[in-house]
Amino acid sequence: MTVEIGRLRTLLDGRWGPIREEVRDQIRAAPLLRPVHGLPVEAYRARVMEQARLVSQTRSARLFFPRQYGGEEDMGGALSAFETIALVDLSLLVKVGVQYGLFGGVIRRLGTERHHRRYLHAAMTMELPGCFAMTETGHGSDVQSIRTTATYDPARQEFVVHTPDDDARKDYIGNVARDGRMAAVFAQLITGGERRGVHVVLVPIRDERGRPCPNVRIEDCGDKGGLNGVDNGRLWFDQVRVPREALLDRFGTVAPDGTYTSPIANETRRFFTMLGTLVSGRVSVSGAGLSAAKVALAIAIRYGLTRRQFRVPGRDQEVILLDYLQHQRRLLPALATTYAMHFAQSALLESLHEASDGDSADESQQRQIETLAAGLKAISTWHSTQTIQTCREACGGAGYLSVNRLTELKADTDVFTTFEGDNTVLLQLVAKGLLTNFRDEF
Repeated sequence: MTVEIGRLRTLLDGRWGPIREEVRDQIRAAPLLRPVHGLPVEAYRARVMEQARLVSQTRSARLFFPRQYGGEEDMGGALSAFETIALVDLSLLVKVGVQYGLFGGVIRRLGTERHHRRYLHAAMTMELPGCFAMTETGHGSDVQSIRTTATYDPARQEFVVHTPDDDARKDYIGNVARDGRMAAVFAQLITGGERRGVHVVLVPIRDERGRPCPNVRIEDCGDKGGLNGVDNGRLWFDQVRVPREALLDRFGTVAPDGTYTSPIANETRRFFTMLGTLVSGRVSVSGAGLSAAKVALAIAIRYGLTRRQFRVPGRDQEVILLDYLQHQRRLLPALATTYAMHFAQSALLESLHEASDGDSADESQQRQIETLAAGLKAISTWHSTQTIQTCREACGGAGYLSVNRLTELKADTDVFTTFEGDNTVLLQLVAKGLLTNFRDEF
């Protein structure tokens, strides 16, 4: 069977094929965007930040942001570019994902016009490196129970952001240890002595010279099992004051006198509505994991087509690995599954794009996208973890050499099964969504 590569690539690239090709051209043209290995942690972090600044000058960054602030407002294109960048270095992918998808995304989705005017262009250009401070040492999946507080002081019209103890410190936060200057902090909002649930407050953490802001404590998480180009860190706040306008108040507003109002009266419903606007994060992690699996399969299958082992009686030449049925059974089902997952990811990307980045006014459509994103993120990242390990084994000792990337891909994607939502918890959300939809049919 003959396959025309150009037509196959066009099919796989889909609706945003020109954007994917544009990113591939940038990778070919820029030596800085080539994969490297063996760098010390600090040198690696500096390189990834330099790469991120390079990306910030390209269309890939603009796709995430609204047109009125210099962007192109194309979420499907943005996530397609994101998946392509993942072919280079997953630390770079996480770095720009934190900056554009999480920090920029939470301002765009949960903020109002004044926040957009003040921060979005600076986030897009990396003029303002930011962080997404949700996870705490004591609360990862259970975000609704986080313990950082933002208490409103009407006398000074300020929020007082505070970490009550080490269990409530912000932990494993990307961009914190080295580069971040502002954090979007998830905290329990308190006004008039009453808790109003989890909201997001923008808190400066470093000045323009890179020094920690007063009463902000920053700590490096140190070496990790992978993704060491990302400067994960911890944050403590000791009665840090920020202006009333620092609250991202699309779903909850605090008046100068401390009066709280929200278009969504129920606190739990308001919380899940806020988190629902950030569904693109799960979609991007799913795509990144699949990109890593594609790289691993390309390496292992090409190796299997050149490496020879053992002779057939009566023949002088040894047999190529991929001629062995056992080798085919290891790699080809994983390849077929990756193709299937790719098309599922493409369909989800289309749905997210058409639903305005998970901000659809149609509650049923929004719930369906959230369920699909949770389920596909879990299944695809588990598949990627298993596939990369299989590819490593299929390459023998060569697969264990850092220069061949498989060990790095394995290390970098391992955390994908637990960040942006623990996979086991996400599948429980899928089950809940399916049961809710079934109930609503009656």
